[in-house]
Amino acid sequence: MRAIDIIEKKRDKKALTQEEIDWFIAHYTNDDIPDYQVAAFLMAVLLNGMTTDEVTHLTMAMAKSGDMLDLSEVSNYVVDKHSSGGVGDKTSLVVLPLVAASGVPVAKMSGRGLGLSGGTLDKLEAIAGFRFDLDHNTLIRQAKTIGLALAGQTKNLAPADGKLYALRDVTGTVPSIPLIASSIMSKKLASGANGIVLDVKVGSGAFMNDLSQARELAETMVAIGKLAGRDMIALLSDMDQPLGFAVGNALEVEEAVLTLKGGGPDDFRKHCIEVAAYMLSLAKPQTSLAEHHAAVTRLLDDGGAYQKFRQMVEAQGGDVQMIDDPTLLPQAKIIEQVHAEETGFIQRVDAKNIARAAFELGAGREKKEDSIDPAVGVKIHVKVGQYVEAGAPLATIYANDAQKVQVSRDYIRQGVGFSQESVDPLPLFYDVIGLEK
Repeated sequence: MRAIDIIEKKRDKKALTQEEIDWFIAHYTNDDIPDYQVAAFLMAVLLNGMTTDEVTHLTMAMAKSGDMLDLSEVSNYVVDKHSSGGVGDKTSLVVLPLVAASGVPVAKMSGRGLGLSGGTLDKLEAIAGFRFDLDHNTLIRQAKTIGLALAGQTKNLAPADGKLYALRDVTGTVPSIPLIASSIMSKKLASGANGIVLDVKVGSGAFMNDLSQARELAETMVAIGKLAGRDMIALLSDMDQPLGFAVGNALEVEEAVLTLKGGGPDDFRKHCIEVAAYMLSLAKPQTSLAEHHAAVTRLLDDGGAYQKFRQMVEAQGGDVQMIDDPTLLPQAKIIEQVHAEETGFIQRVDAKNIARAAFELGAGREKKEDSIDPAVGVKIHVKVGQYVEAGAPLATIYANDAQKVQVSRDYIRQGVGFSQESVDPLPLFYDVIGLEK
């Protein structure tokens, strides 16, 4: 085979075979195909798309380019989740302990955040001593012992995806449904779970702003997973406003712990219960979704999920005193409130603007090598549809640099809009994809 033949075939809108895709990915992973030819291939995919079979073959070729985790030693059925990213999205910190405390093991590999907010690993790093550099044997042993392990992605997990994503980032080929879907699913399939729930965010604070595009992405990923022999469900969830109140790494850990102890913001609590219930429905389909809802709600209220989270933190070297008493988490030196300048109904709490307010304080990173300040961030005190009097608190800024406070304040004011007419609250979810009819 020749790379040029495969590029021309995709340029001419013809479907590639599994053999052609396998050959192309294997040779690129081994540095046998130059970047300029792969860039041409990626642009052809962006312009002409791929069939479901092609995307599945591409996903599996990328997954098999490195280690394929075998979790059969942990259990005969292991579940996983993936969120397409969002503002205030600390769901893994609550959902995974909920599922594990329900008797279904979770061995999850997560990444760092790149952009306006931190990823799951960045949040957990706010806990002193927490280790996520677990090798596969340690990950499997911990998941088998306590039912829950959360590790960082290794370089050997879908290495072809890492190479392709770096190239997509500099060649204008990021916004392609087949390439986004294969990138996400290659890592999920390589991680070894039997059942996967995808939380696909839609709105100003998400990668997908448009509901129809988000639905297309979700349907593509569900189809890939099912063709690869996995049980799949995708939830389309709102990200026009932040999830919960806290946006910032230590602040989000604190909010997750509060939720695990039976409290927390109402929208965040309901979101976590929904995702956990669907994960359990894959592992235990004989039990109704309503029963799963009730079971995980009890685990939040009786402390069972909190104890499971605490177990994981202790097993991975984290300081559990910070979990028992979140005031021991990194604290900002400057705390200032932003107050409403008018009376009315909250029309919007733009997630992107709020994320930008936290980012300017140091809660996110622009480049991989940038450091994150775990203590800084923003807490939003209002939701869309809420009635607010002038002078009421809209948000609290947590900063370590006084010069950055005003910029953060400006983004918050730009992000919060008022109406004199009543406004409907935003939905938590728009649809569920992948359920058997």
